Amino acid sequence: MIKVITFDFYNTLVKFWPPLEEIQQDACRKMGLAVSREAIRRGYAKADILFNRANEEEPLSLRSPERRLEFFAEYEGLILETAGVPVTPLLARQIWGLAIAVPKEFAPFEDTIPALDALRERGYRLGVITNLRADLEPLIRRAGLESILEFSVNPPQVPSPAGAAPGQGRARAEKPHPPIFHEALRRAAVAPDEVLHVGDQIRSDVAGARAMGMRAALLDRGGWHDPVQDCPKIATLNELIGLLQSAP
Repeated sequence: MIKVITFDFYNTLVKFWPPLEEIQQDACRKMGLAVSREAIRRGYAKADILFNRANEEEPLSLRSPERRLEFFAEYEGLILETAGVPVTPLLARQIWGLAIAVPKEFAPFEDTIPALDALRERGYRLGVITNLRADLEPLIRRAGLESILEFSVNPPQVPSPAGAAPGQGRARAEKPHPPIFHEALRRAAVAPDEVLHVGDQIRSDVAGARAMGMRAALLDRGGWHDPVQDCPKIATLNELIGLLQSAP
């Protein structure tokens, strides 16, 4: 029986505000390019797969500034190529620089708080498992989720020395690697098959959770993902209640 539901944070519970497609569109306009917001959304869906794959191999936050810039130029290029506006690596760097300079905040999706409240009212304990290397407490508080989420687990902003224990709620490795899921299970004090993990990435969220024996559901808000074998796919968090009621 499911007792605990864990969520990815970015693109699952929260989004950037102002919206990234709006920021990208404005950056492209400044460089003389016209691209629709819907095309940019499609571009982000593909580029985020590249991001998570690269982050799995070596966390972007731990790379040198120049290597991060090299990656994000490639990331930007893939966004625009998928959106139908291929650009040179140099132009991709320039557009990324304009986009990243815009101040942003995390804001909950419209369905986040109502869905989490409904789940908590039904007795489910709720937590977060995210690869975001940041101080999560203020982010969760500003998003209005502090009173709803019981715990959160993420990697440290600075890697722990070899042999050192991770801090409270911290895991040395990112999803889909086991340590971060181990830490969440330790915090929740339940068996793996009593946890449902919900996220927007097939490898880091679905495959990572299932490798630990946890249940998983793919959140596909934009309808960009193909069907996932033996894993339910939902379009909004509001669908979780029905999914849990129909689950064996």
